[in-house]
Order: sequence, then C-alpha cells, then structure tokens
Amino acid sequence: MLVTDVNEALPGGSSLLRNEPVQARSSARLTGLLDAAASIIDEIGYERLTTAMVAERAGASIGTVYRYFPDRIAVVDALALRCMQRLTARVVEAVSHDDVTDWRQAVDLVVDAKVEMYRTEPGFRAIRFGDVPDLGAPQQAPVSSPLADSVLRLLVERFDVVADERTELAVQVVVEIGNGLLARAFVAGGRGDERFVEECRRVVTSYLEPVLTVG
Repeated sequence: MLVTDVNEALPGGSSLLRNEPVQARSSARLTGLLDAAASIIDEIGYERLTTAMVAERAGASIGTVYRYFPDRIAVVDALALRCMQRLTARVVEAVSHDDVTDWRQAVDLVVDAKVEMYRTEPGFRAIRFGDVPDLGAPQQAPVSSPLADSVLRLLVERFDVVADERTELAVQVVVEIGNGLLARAFVAGGRGDERFVEECRRVVTSYLEPVLTVG
C-alpha cells in the first residue's frame, strides 16, 4: 500500500524526485512527507509552506526532505500529482460500474468524485489544477490535464464517443470550467457551496450536449 501511495504521488518516475524510493521504508517516509505537506497547506496555504515545516511536521530531518525534493515547489508539485492520481482513480472506478449507461451520468460522477476529494483529501483545496507542473522539460505543445485524458478515454470506451479534435477540445474545456466552478464552491472550505456545485453540473453537461449527442 505504501508503494502504491508513492507511485500515485509521482507516476512514471517523475523527475520531481531526487531519489526514487525503492523500499517500503523509503516509500513510507516519502508518503509521510507528502501527508505532512498536505496538512500544513490546509492550515496556511501552499504559498507559506517551507521544507523546514514539512520536516518538522513529518518528524524527519531537513536532510530527509532534501533527499527527495530539491525545494518547496517540488513538494507542492508532487502533492498535486498525488491528488490528481487519486482523483482520476475515483473517477475511473465510479464510471466503470455497469449501471452507468449514459454519458450524463458519467459527468455527474466526475463532479461527485471531485467534490468528495475537496471534502476529504488533505491539501486538495489549495492545489491549482489549472497550472501545469514543471516536469523539468520545456513543453512543445499545450498539455491536457490527466483528468481530461481519463474522462475522454472513459467516454470513448463506455459510450462510443468518437475521439476527434472537437470532442477532445470540449472535454478539456469542461474540465477547466469544472475546475474553476468547484474551486469557487470550496473557497471557504467546509462542505462547499452547493449552488456552485450544481451550476458546475449544469454548465458542463450543457456544453457537452451538442458535442456528444448524436441524432
């Protein structure tokens, strides 16, 4: 489980890490550092986060933090990657059920999954999902979000949606819209403002309707 947590945090051997954890003990240590960072970010925001705070909260030395992360930005990026992986896993699990027979249901479940992450995942509210993490290499083309990629793949596999340029752009757009509306819903924390949650459902469904509805 600890190794899974680390893989979720930094999929594909991200260059955010100075050293890849190869043993369960190292994985547990890295997971603890990210958990500590998440709890601090919930309290004071990521702008004020420091590597010293992470070390103190995790009960680790500052050297342990620097063993894995070159700076505080790398810690935040790693936490964002872990949050995105956990969100994507929830979406895939929810939409894959046999009783989900319509793309509109799938859209609702995507919104539900993200709302639940806001309510239960430490550090999630502070992550800026519209920002592309710095993965150490210049981007030659616009980068779609992992969530948009997963949603499109599920729509194609489950509901016979054609993955053409129009559909790909539409899914990316609604993911960005959803990010903004749900961030607004949870700007004050707590259970969130249901008005913005419901508007998120309405807006993204309405935007996708003429693209995904055939005939």
